[in-house]
Amino acid sequence: MVDPSPLLTQNSNLQNKIVVSTGRSSSLKLLQSIIVALAWIFDGQQTFITVFTDSKPNWKCLDLADPICKSASNPCHLKPGSWAWLSPADTSIVSEWSLECADTAILSLPASAFFAGCIVGGLSLSTLADSVLGRKMLLILSCLIMSLAGCMTVLSPNIWVYSALKFVCGLGRASVGTASLVLSMEIVDQRWRDRIGVLGFAFYMVGFMTLPIMAYVGRNLSWRLLYLCTNVPSFCYAFFLYYTVPESPRWLMVHNQNKACYSELHEPNNSSDEKNDFYSSMKILCTSRRILWMLLAVMATSLGISFVYYGMPFAVRNLETNIYISVGLNALSELPASLLALFLTVTMNRRSSILTLTTISGLSSFACAFNTTIGAARKLQLAAEVISYCGACTAFNVLMIYCVELFPTTIRNTAIALVREAGLLAGVVAPILAAKGENNRFWSYGFFGLVIVLCGLSCRCLPETKGSELSDQIEEGENNSIGNC
Repeated sequence: MVDPSPLLTQNSNLQNKIVVSTGRSSSLKLLQSIIVALAWIFDGQQTFITVFTDSKPNWKCLDLADPICKSASNPCHLKPGSWAWLSPADTSIVSEWSLECADTAILSLPASAFFAGCIVGGLSLSTLADSVLGRKMLLILSCLIMSLAGCMTVLSPNIWVYSALKFVCGLGRASVGTASLVLSMEIVDQRWRDRIGVLGFAFYMVGFMTLPIMAYVGRNLSWRLLYLCTNVPSFCYAFFLYYTVPESPRWLMVHNQNKACYSELHEPNNSSDEKNDFYSSMKILCTSRRILWMLLAVMATSLGISFVYYGMPFAVRNLETNIYISVGLNALSELPASLLALFLTVTMNRRSSILTLTTISGLSSFACAFNTTIGAARKLQLAAEVISYCGACTAFNVLMIYCVELFPTTIRNTAIALVREAGLLAGVVAPILAAKGENNRFWSYGFFGLVIVLCGLSCRCLPETKGSELSDQIEEGENNSIGNC
């Protein structure tokens, strides 16, 4: 058996060398982390851009005396020439490609393709940040794929090509938020770690918020212009990131350590063992029982939170209000969530914060499940809905920071990507329940409240991480208890 003492000494010396070689002032580290966190802006923009580009424009009757036209709720069955769009035809894909009579499944195909791409990209690309590419290069690659596919959508001749490009865009977008969160929190010092994590979520809100502003300014212009305005900056950002931000020192340290250990423990010609497997982090997740249980617990929590996060605002298109104002208010509601997450990560431990937030969010959602005709009660339900949504947003922000601290460097990016994948699954089901809840609110608000409370309880089985150093190897956390279930 090989004596581990020389290896430990060698690893310690290697770590010291890396720290010295990458030694930078705290202010420079902080600036670089902020630059990395800016990627969340483009993540938020591409997630919700179809709300405007794929919306149905308003229309009008050309003959105001036509009773058939005046009584029609949509122009689908009206005679050609009896109606017209209020805006130019190229302001939406619906008006440009004459999709006013298309089935709902076809109209929702681009958005569905985008989230399908997010699921595939999250499973296929996220592990590369833990293995061969590293955090920085995966973030750059993801931004390039997302922005190039977004720019190419302006060339789409029909909804089928458009949906295919949206799938590719989602494929790239899947790892943007995850790689940005992990890289920004691994670069910065421990005392700034919580704040940088929350700053990324605030940038996500900024990206979400800029969409209705840009869409309103260009409301009479082509939908293609909105894609160019959001994707060209993302393309330029990828090159700016390459020249201004270094790779994660923790990732470099871990991989240099692994290489040194393999050179001592194996023969030089054993190339199959020295090769860094593309999906080595996924293998570690499946073979370590302790890590697997922790991952399942946080995935369950993410699933419950995402039912509220995606389900509550999904009916914004059905509201009889201005779409720009409605989406803008939804984006603004994430600002207090980011501020509250910052306060909780500094003052409270992670498990208590998540348990408290999921319980409040669930109870508030239950309060919206009852039909009422009393004006005061409706106002209280509206307030409860806002509280539930903000609670879910805050819980998700705290959960993401918790995951960075919970999992070691060797699998951190892969684990967080899987946690976000669980949330995307809820995003697929939540709109269906929201539509079913039009007749019975217990199918929507009641179910959302039940799931987030039950799934939030799984955090009781996890170890607390507040104030702890980030771990690099699986072995460093083996002595941590799973928790008192």
